[in-house]
Amino acid sequence: MLNSSRSPLLLSAMLSAVLGLTACSSPSSENTDNAAAESSATADDKLDTKFVTIATGGASGPYNIIGTALSEVYAKTFGVNSKTQTTGASVENVNLLTQGKVDMVLALSDVVTDAVEGKNNFEQPIDNIQQIAVLYPNVVQIVTSQQSGIKNIEDLRGKRIAVGDQGSGTEVNARTLLEGFGITYDDITVDYLGFAEAADGMKAGKIEAAFFSSGLPNSSLMELEQGLDLQLVTIDQDKLNEIIATKPYFKTFEIPAGTYGNDAAIPTAAIMNALLVRSDLSEDDGYKLTKALFDNLDGLKTAHQAANDISLESANTGMVAPIHPGAKKYYDEQAAK
Repeated sequence: MLNSSRSPLLLSAMLSAVLGLTACSSPSSENTDNAAAESSATADDKLDTKFVTIATGGASGPYNIIGTALSEVYAKTFGVNSKTQTTGASVENVNLLTQGKVDMVLALSDVVTDAVEGKNNFEQPIDNIQQIAVLYPNVVQIVTSQQSGIKNIEDLRGKRIAVGDQGSGTEVNARTLLEGFGITYDDITVDYLGFAEAADGMKAGKIEAAFFSSGLPNSSLMELEQGLDLQLVTIDQDKLNEIIATKPYFKTFEIPAGTYGNDAAIPTAAIMNALLVRSDLSEDDGYKLTKALFDNLDGLKTAHQAANDISLESANTGMVAPIHPGAKKYYDEQAAK
């Protein structure tokens, strides 16, 4: 029989012990979530890595929208902690990947070419990145107002122009294209503005033209179209083909009629986007991540229509970085079918 004076203490001790056991046996909500995610993947679907962080671009851009959809695929398929990181896009993404701060990035092929060769924004060649896919084209969309009198890229000489964030993929290909047409930054007034800021500058009449390099359509341009008599600037395709001879990451392209209220297709340039990983990613993980991308391509197309131009048939054509061995294994398997 319990001593009545000691019973409350004993009961308190017993209750504490029970609660302690319960706390030890019940995982935290975070662990529960992780366990639930991991349970969705079979043993064969496990990755060697537990994290897949994808560096993308601005929050509203195609990079981030498509990257977020892809991260959700990886989390569901493999039970890993997969998320996106918004960034200044291509140049920053490559640097983050090289530094081991992220696991996968989207970047423009011209920026990746510079990184591999150690040019422009990269002081020395980068050798620890590999490519798993060629994605969709980033279309060079040069815009002005109908009142500006600017019709083609040569008309930009002497104008005030937004060329993208400094060091961004948009700025890199704007500078390259302008130089290909004999225009340097000394010949124009340059504003380093991102998409949203450039659109605001156009509305306010502070800039006369702007470069937008992205998948179609660009949301900032769609908004700008509502409050401005938008004019798309053409790029002469014969001259562009001369540029392509030394800058093969460019391709000729047309912005389809009706994209931004334009009556006719607009000849311009495009640069393919690259999906990159670090070279220390295992061959098995590279294979599985590549396979999951194409197994779930319909979902990416639903997320953003730019993904409609991603295809298995062209995904390993025109790579500008060394192909990851896991991706190569996947493409070789598909080719043999």
